[in-house]
Amino acid sequence: MKNKLLFVITLIALTSYACKPKTQTETSQEQQEEKCTVKHLDWTRNAVIYEVNVRQYTKEGTFAAFEQHLPRLKELGVDVLWFMPVHPISEKNRKGPLGSYYAVRDYKEINPEFGTKEDFKKLVDKAHEMGFKVILDWVANHTGCDNAWTTEHPDWYMKDSLGNIKSPYDWTDTYELNYDNKDMRAAMTDALKYWIKDFNIDGYRCDMAHEIPTDFWNDVRKTLDSIKPVFMLAESENYDLLEHAFDANYSWELMHMMADVNKGTKSAEDITSYIQKLDTIMCPDAYKMLFLTNHDENSWNGTEFERYGKGVEVFAVLTYTLNGMPMIYTGQEVGLKKRLSFFEKDMVPSWAENSTTQFYKKLNQLKHTHPALQAGQGGTFKKYNTSANKELLIYSRERAGQEIVVMLNLSNKDINYTSNDAIGRGSYTDYFAGVNVPELPQSLKAWEYKVFVRPK
Repeated sequence: MKNKLLFVITLIALTSYACKPKTQTETSQEQQEEKCTVKHLDWTRNAVIYEVNVRQYTKEGTFAAFEQHLPRLKELGVDVLWFMPVHPISEKNRKGPLGSYYAVRDYKEINPEFGTKEDFKKLVDKAHEMGFKVILDWVANHTGCDNAWTTEHPDWYMKDSLGNIKSPYDWTDTYELNYDNKDMRAAMTDALKYWIKDFNIDGYRCDMAHEIPTDFWNDVRKTLDSIKPVFMLAESENYDLLEHAFDANYSWELMHMMADVNKGTKSAEDITSYIQKLDTIMCPDAYKMLFLTNHDENSWNGTEFERYGKGVEVFAVLTYTLNGMPMIYTGQEVGLKKRLSFFEKDMVPSWAENSTTQFYKKLNQLKHTHPALQAGQGGTFKKYNTSANKELLIYSRERAGQEIVVMLNLSNKDINYTSNDAIGRGSYTDYFAGVNVPELPQSLKAWEYKVFVRPK
């Protein structure tokens, strides 16, 4: 009788739950989950990406010279080495003396500026030996203007009204490919397979991925995974790419929003709305690559210090503690305050470690070790409301009983605040100061950040 009564009570409870109307967010998440098939590799969950600009990295600008930096990058705590395009650069219509990495002359060759295929293979093998993963920057939307395909297969390209091969946008050093041509698709797929099979790379960062039909990427992902399970990063904010093809896409919107917060045209509330929006449009287990700068931003729009002012570190903390995969660009870890030229030689002036290096080491360690910071379905995100919601962004993430509380002042004002929310419970450790605190602070100085960790 007791068991029967328990069964009836349980059945009523389950029926009541099943009949409860779902929120719009719950419905959207279920719909997204049903159509998302990408399965992430375990090593991607707590990984940090590092973008390598080989040309500007050393005086020599070669793979061999860059290889000497692997121990330093290992100590820094990065996991994935993303190499900007390593292919030969077209000479026809070249911009500047050295040209753009993204004007590819041959998808199966190495830029002699950087070394040989043997040099690159040695670098990949050494990186793997040290525990790094390696991904290549891949330009699938267009080729350089003297790529062999332009003469051997002119039908593989888009044409203007006069029948001439055309350039995309104002990228006059490139010609746009035509994805209606099945033979071109097959050749592109073959080239992508080549670097996986012959050089054992671990995946690709795909330039302007949204300019290429999604079905191409869906097919490519299956093909590459059949050779070796890969990691795929899309330079795009199109979310359909995350359903079957890519592990992660870009966070341009957040990047621009952070710069606008520094300028005073947006606030912490706008970032909160952005975070909440992602829950309704992304595959639940998809990643965002979170970043302050990259090769385009640094060269064309300014260093992170130009764009974020005194907020550089607080915004870096944001990129490491939201759901996603953080990225460091060449020189960012030493506080590079220089715009690197894009079409000519212009090396990073110094790799001497400093306080910025130590700051990123601490962030990388936090990303690696805290379960709530796993990318995808990591820690539950909770935003706390305060009397200063426009200036302060305070949130926690919790997984497996371990919690992290992040407190960010996204303004140039010292802020005292009150809150009706119960922010934090129990004792915490101030992560950057390395000391235990009896209670969380009720004030933050201008552009101040605090990260508190509570163990099980």
